[in-house]
Amino acid sequence: MSRQIPQPTFVLVHGAFANSFSMAPLQAELGLLGHRSVAVDLPGHGFGATYTRAYQAPQDAEGLASAPGSIKGVTLADNAAHLIGILERAKRNGPVILVAHSRGGLTATVAANARPDLIDRIVYVAAWCPVDLDVAAYYAEPEMAGVDAASLALAMVGDPAELGLLRVNFRTADPDALAALKAAFLADGTDEEFLTFLSTFQPDENLDAGTSDDRARAATWGRVPKTFVRLSGDASMPLAMQDRLIREGDRLTPDNPYDVRTLESSHLKWLVDPAPAARVLGELAGLVHGTD
Repeated sequence: MSRQIPQPTFVLVHGAFANSFSMAPLQAELGLLGHRSVAVDLPGHGFGATYTRAYQAPQDAEGLASAPGSIKGVTLADNAAHLIGILERAKRNGPVILVAHSRGGLTATVAANARPDLIDRIVYVAAWCPVDLDVAAYYAEPEMAGVDAASLALAMVGDPAELGLLRVNFRTADPDALAALKAAFLADGTDEEFLTFLSTFQPDENLDAGTSDDRARAATWGRVPKTFVRLSGDASMPLAMQDRLIREGDRLTPDNPYDVRTLESSHLKWLVDPAPAARVLGELAGLVHGTD
């Protein structure tokens, strides 16, 4: 007599400057499709983030540029350890599908390197999974040549070396900075959607994007079934770079290639209008749910 395998839990990992709050619409769609999910706040994110009075209106530019932030000193290893703790708890309830977006892919990759036994499928949504190079080096590659480096620079405040973190003023009223941010992250959204999403961002992000030791490893990460969801209209991680990461991952583990899906979306639209993404994730849940 077969035993029913429990429904999988989706563990959702946000990208840079984001938090679990940005995953709420996606979680609602997943819930309405009958799926269980948990959205992660990495260390220094969510209610662990720093919002100084200088960030409020009217803003204190000098204070914002110098105020300390709680995310200072947070490392990629800290993020991975936090995620692994959540994966351990989720795994007690059955299969786990780890879903990472953008910079969250770095944390997901390190976690899969260390504890592949906790993950039944890993899903990268236009997310970093370095194989041949470190992330900083990828930015110098031809696939990233069209990325507008000024999109964040126009709104950056303070000296990262002095602050020990990256700080961006997402509450800026500078029209050039706002236009650059919208073009980079949500060109296919309305101005209202863009400003709403921008309000969910937090100003600080940690500096640690990993080293060569944090690249995907064939012996561990390579054992986990994996999906890459391409975002066809992504300007901050161009489709050419997404496809390169897929090729590199497939070369590393040719017997376990990516299952590739595509959504018509900018870097953030799939979270603003999450129904298509929820349907894709629901299909993936069917791959790990069944009987034994």
